[in-house]
Formats: sequence, structure tokens, C-alpha cells
Amino acid sequence: MQKSFLSIISICLIAFSMQATTKKLIVTSPNGKLAIEASVTPKGAPVYTVKNNNQPVILQSALGLVSDQGDFSNNVKISQISLVTKITVTYNSPAEKRANRTYTANSASLTLINANKKTLTIEFKATNEGIAFRYLQTAQSPIAVKTEKTSFKFDPTAKAWMHPYAKVKDGWCETQPSYEEQYEYEIPVGTPSVLGVGWTFPALFKTGNNWVLITEAGLTPDYAGTHLSHLSPNGEYSIAFPQKGETVKATDPEYPVSANITSPWRVIVIGSLATVVESQMVSDLAKPADKAVDYSWVKTGIASWSWGVLHDESVNYETSKQFIEYASDMKWDYCLIDADWDRRIGYDKIKELADYAKTKNVGVILWYNSSGAWNTTVYSPKGALVERDARRAEFKRIHDMGIVGVKVDFWPGDGQSAIQYYYDMLKDAADFHLLVNFHGTTVPRGWSRTFPNLVSMEAIRGFEFTTFDQIDTDKAPKHLTMMPYARNVVGPMDFTPVCFGEIVGKKRRTSNGFEIALTVILQSGVSHYVEIPESMAKQPDYVKTYMQTLPRHWDDVKLIDGFPGKYVVMARKSGNKWYLAGINSQKESQKVSIDLSKFKNAISNRVTLITDGDRDRSFSQQQVTISNNKLEVEIKPNSGFTIVL
Repeated sequence: MQKSFLSIISICLIAFSMQATTKKLIVTSPNGKLAIEASVTPKGAPVYTVKNNNQPVILQSALGLVSDQGDFSNNVKISQISLVTKITVTYNSPAEKRANRTYTANSASLTLINANKKTLTIEFKATNEGIAFRYLQTAQSPIAVKTEKTSFKFDPTAKAWMHPYAKVKDGWCETQPSYEEQYEYEIPVGTPSVLGVGWTFPALFKTGNNWVLITEAGLTPDYAGTHLSHLSPNGEYSIAFPQKGETVKATDPEYPVSANITSPWRVIVIGSLATVVESQMVSDLAKPADKAVDYSWVKTGIASWSWGVLHDESVNYETSKQFIEYASDMKWDYCLIDADWDRRIGYDKIKELADYAKTKNVGVILWYNSSGAWNTTVYSPKGALVERDARRAEFKRIHDMGIVGVKVDFWPGDGQSAIQYYYDMLKDAADFHLLVNFHGTTVPRGWSRTFPNLVSMEAIRGFEFTTFDQIDTDKAPKHLTMMPYARNVVGPMDFTPVCFGEIVGKKRRTSNGFEIALTVILQSGVSHYVEIPESMAKQPDYVKTYMQTLPRHWDDVKLIDGFPGKYVVMARKSGNKWYLAGINSQKESQKVSIDLSKFKNAISNRVTLITDGDRDRSFSQQQVTISNNKLEVEIKPNSGFTIVL
């Protein structure tokens, strides 16, 4: 499943030196445009800056951490600076935006020595998409990291598009933080977080002519998941550790404790909006999959799902069988049976459904409640996966029943013990050939590369909220035009899109043209579509055919045009076909011009476009003329379109 090669080419030699105050490390991207410079100030504080085309992007910002090995943010020297090397890596990750990926980076490291004569290494990488760095520290006994001093300082004129971090044990049944808030759009840098506890990754910024996305990647159980601080004076954002209580057990520390401290990569994607949207740095920097584990059985695809529109009462034997038949008719791969299936259907009847689904060439995925005592949720199966022996017994049982995957909900947060729980579950699921989809979860950090059986993660205010409250229904168009620029950049996202019918008790604000475009705009290893059989049966044959023949993975992605929270036009490639789609959440129409010379398949002078019909909740199929390789499209408010080249 995983294939990688490493070519190491010396770029430059930097002398080793104990006279740290006069030395600095510079790492540039392979194309020479991006550069990170790290040094120590005369007062002994480690700092860095980042430039693009020699223009400042990240102003002088802090490096270092404080552990029980001492303070590495003040009174330090650089004891060693490594060679700069060039690496090229190729890997396969079927759930990501490019199933097959090759990237190149320049890499180097520096080592700090503090007043206690202890050392801390900082590793840097520069790709053509951005800059990344992480901290490495080892000892014979566990090290407790009390504070990380990393910061990201922006020019005060910069703007930000950010997602608030939620208070621990807030919200429904104490399930926060679950990365399910509404975004803040184009706010001045330095704005305090709206919920008082910080901002989540990823965070999007506009500074000068540069777009910047900050996130983290390669998180392992050696560290805790982090986020950005509540306060960012003068536009300087710092790293914040999880809140007390974001752990599996109340006694677990929220800060990292390990004999092998390896922080996540601090990732700074830099360039145009297209650079951000098309970036795959998060999975690039993740730990490769274990070559000793067979992942050849992993199959990405599309799933039917009754709960999205029909909710709890749809979790019964008859409806589940209907949605299995629906998936088969749509030539989809999976059917998800949601919460309380153990009480509403039962294991024996679930096995009957799995056996029946197999005759229809459909795999069954089951919902689980991850939680023990960290929230008050009542949906079941609850607690069956917390302890390793019980988890493995449960996974063996459902594997033997013919179940192919699990959706695991209601996670405790980003504490180190929670990260260990994620890793343990993914490893055990792989042993029993089970796909995994996390809900009520943290944001992706590249784990779909480390564990290819991880096909999706929620970490977004998904479609279910659209069905809960008209306020969210009204905000859906703008919310959806934000996702490709932030959340979906960093990994597969289970928003659960595509609804052509009505939402009970709500007025849906997105048109059918908007909804069908989401099949391209949003990316997930397994896409769970909320459209139900009765509504699909009312759609034109060309819509049903389109939905039946959608790709199961993508080979490439291009942002064509757009602006966060307003509109997006993008293209994804699968095999020899390009799928183009656009959505618009503005009050006025948006005209876009698409240069089809970028797509080798566009040799005809006409293309077929699927968009809205004249009636509400209807479709139309239109032939559009191409002139000089230019396709002109007008996207109406809250509308969208899809084209297959």
C-alpha cells in the first residue's frame, strides 16, 4: 500500500558551531521561493521568520518549549546546525485528495542547548507549498512538556478566517470540543476567540498578497493535539494545549508526557488560494503506513445513509434493508447503519442485513459511541471500544458477521490519552479489516496516510446541524463555500452532503444545482450522501446516472476561482476525466471564466452542464458552447453547477 523512496542531495554545508549567537539556519523550498530563517536573539531566545519571494509572511515569531528538561525558550544557544538535504517521497493514500502522491522537500535541523546543558532539536522542512517544523527530545525517563512557545506573528493589517475552539464538556451531553462551530470570516488578526478558549486548526489568513493556512500534521501519541491561543496580541498567535478534561481519564495530564517527545509538525502553507486548496502537506508530513500491515483491502467509495434526513426512527431492520437496496441500485459501495442499532435491530438481525448486503455487493458500516465517562451521551453501543481486549473482541465479532467498517462518535478531545485511543483503535480496526470514520472528533493530521483504513473524519459543522435548526439551514450556503479553503484542505471530511429533497420542518437554502456540485467540491474517502431513495427516484435520469458513476478516489485537484465564504469553482481528476463544479453563496450571481486548456480532455466545442431548472428543487441539463478554450458560466445565488470533461 505504501511505497516511498528517498533521494538525499546536499544543498549547502553549514559549519557546526557552539558559538550559537552568530549562526542561523536558512531552509528554502525546492523552487527557491519560500524560505524559513531560524536563529537565536542576543538575549538567547530562539526565533524564526518566513518569507515568500523575499517578502515577509510570518514576522519574527517564537520557537521553543518548556519541559522538565528545562526552558528552551530563553537563555539558549545553537549547539549544532545540520546539513540541508533534499528528499523526494512517493506514497499511496486512497482517502486523500490525491490517492497517489509525490512531493519534494528540503530538510535541515538545529539543536538548542539550554542553561542545564540539555538539548532540544528543531527539524525544518520546506516544500513548494509551505514551511513546517517540529520539536524532538528524548530522555531515559518520560519528559513532561509544560508549555510550547511557538508563535505565528502576522502584520497587523492581515485578515483571518477561523473556527472557534469550544469549551470542554460544553454543548449537547458534554460532547465538546468536537470541531463543530461556525466559522468567523475575514476578521482582523488579533481578534480574541469568540468562545474564549482559542481557535482550532486549520486557520486561514490573508497577509499582503499571500494566503496562509496554519495547521499541524503528523500528530502521534508522543504529544497532545494543540490549537491556537485565545488571545493573539498584535497579531501573534501562540500554541495552546488541550483544556483540562480533554482526556480519556480525568487523571490524565492534558500536556504531553513521553520519553520520546515528538511534537506535531507546525505547518504553514503559503501562496495563492490555489496553493492552499490544492496543498497536501498534512498527509505529506504524516508518518508513513506500516509496511508490515496489509492495507490492500481498503476500498474508498460512496455510502447510503438513512439517519441524515430521517434521524433516529430510521434505524430499524426494514429501513436499513431498503437503504441497502438503494445503495445497490445506485451502484454505491456501502450502507451506514447508525446509532442504537444494537437495541433497535440487534446483532442477529444486523448479521442478516450484512449477509443480504453482500448479495447486493454492498458493505455494511456500523455506528459506535467511543465514549466511556467523558460525556453523558446515551446512544449505543457505548463504551464497547474503550478497553483494548473488549474492543478487539467487538471488532472480531462484527468482522465475523460480515461488517466492513465502523463510524465512531463522541471523542473526548485532544489530550494525549485521547490521541493514543485514536491510534489504538485504528491499529485494531486494521487487524480486522475494518474501515474507520471518526465523528465528534478532532481535525485530521494526516492519519489517513499512517492508517489507510481511516477513510474520513467529521470535525465540521455537518449536514445534521442543517436539519436541527433553521439558523444553521440559513447559514449552510456560506458555510459550504468556506470548507474547501480550510477544513477540507487538511484531510478527508465527512460533511454528509447532497440533499435534493426537503428537510422536515426547515427551508433548505441550497438549490439542487448547489447540492450536486458538492460531490466534487467536498472530498472524503467514503462519501455518505444524505439523499433518500424517495427523493432520488424523482430526479431526472441524467442526474441518477451521474450519481451512479461518480469516482471512488481522486488523482488531482485544481482550484479555478473563488473566495472563502463567497464562492468556489474547482476541478478534480479521476482517471482520464475531469469533474468541474462551482457553488455560490452570495446574494448576487457570480460570473466565472474557466480556461479549459488546463484540461487535456476538453477538445470539444460544447460541454454538458448540470445545474438548476426553472422550478424550485429541479434540475436542468444544458449544452454550453466553448470559445477559444474559454467556458463562461454564471452561478446564481445559492446555486451551483457540475460538468464532466
